[in-house]
Amino acid sequence: MTTLFISDLHLQPDTPALAQGFLDYLEYRAAGAETLYILGDLFESWIGDDAYGEFEAPILAAMKAYSDTGSKLYVMHGNRDFLLGDEFAKMTGATLIDDPAMIELGGIPILLMHGDSLCTQDTEYMKFRAMARDPQWQHQVLAMPVRERMALAAKLREQSGEANSRKAQDIMDVTPEEVENIMNQYHVHILIQGHTHRPDVHDFKLHDEAAKRYVIGDWHDDEGWEVRFDGLTLTLEHFSLSALPC
Repeated sequence: MTTLFISDLHLQPDTPALAQGFLDYLEYRAAGAETLYILGDLFESWIGDDAYGEFEAPILAAMKAYSDTGSKLYVMHGNRDFLLGDEFAKMTGATLIDDPAMIELGGIPILLMHGDSLCTQDTEYMKFRAMARDPQWQHQVLAMPVRERMALAAKLREQSGEANSRKAQDIMDVTPEEVENIMNQYHVHILIQGHTHRPDVHDFKLHDEAAKRYVIGDWHDDEGWEVRFDGLTLTLEHFSLSALPC
């Protein structure tokens, strides 16, 4: 009854080895899991379900093959692939879930988030997030020709990189008060998130009760990260991608 959580793979044509690592993950490490949750930023960018190409096609096919084995596959939008839509879900056999999303593991309520909405000190990004998650703005973008969408995505990535290079690191991390607010709102004491690329398990007190925040690491080079529930405990684990087929 294994449940897995991954996030922030940022798959793109420039990182074919990482894409292969994800395919190997589905075939080996995640094989037989009851459920796999991908908590955002599976792709570095996704400009619409009508615009995938030679790079994305085998990834979508592998996800469909994985879900066809009987494992449940859930995908949450990230700040890079917020235009994933219904056709993507059909092509992969995945179910798109809201951010935040509530689940239960072993009878315990757990809150799942991508994590970007928790970074409230980054006011510049929060303005962009509000725009990018607006259905009307998304409709306008998806109505653009694919070539224009590609140019827009490239421009947004460039602007994001330039902006982040000027920001203090703590501004791009979560705001502790916002973490407490959202956990209080959903009445949970466990939160699993990605986004910040700072893998860790944070123990703290929430109304004098023990609480935990699991931060999944981003995948890069030869390293992958997951939070794993084995039916009894939650653990944050990292692993070698090249060793997966062994």
